[in-house]
Amino acid sequence: MSKKILIVEDEQEFFFFYEMMLEDTDYTIVHALDGKQALEMIETEKPDLIILDLLLDKLPGDEFLKQLKSSPPHKDIPVIVASSFSPHSNKTIFEIDPDVSYLEKPFTQERLMEVIKRKIE
Repeated sequence: MSKKILIVEDEQEFFFFYEMMLEDTDYTIVHALDGKQALEMIETEKPDLIILDLLLDKLPGDEFLKQLKSSPPHKDIPVIVASSFSPHSNKTIFEIDPDVSYLEKPFTQERLMEVIKRKIE
């Protein structure tokens, strides 16, 4: 059965970037434009993994992560944060979820696949 990945990204070109990188995989991809929409989609889509941008409208990524990890039915969904900022500038996300993986944009397809496989397979 195919694993489902929810990509929370408000910039269309980055979403296309993810689609291109993941098109030849068995993963099912769903997309939310902001943290608020992503919280709603989690209920219906039941993703196996979330790839999260931090700079989002309506509900920033760090606030989304707080809400996700404080929700008992969803707290165990693994998260990969993908950001153009250094992980050292976003230390609070590691306080929210010490198991979060961090990808600094830009990254390669190989690196993305390596992190995804480590998180959900």
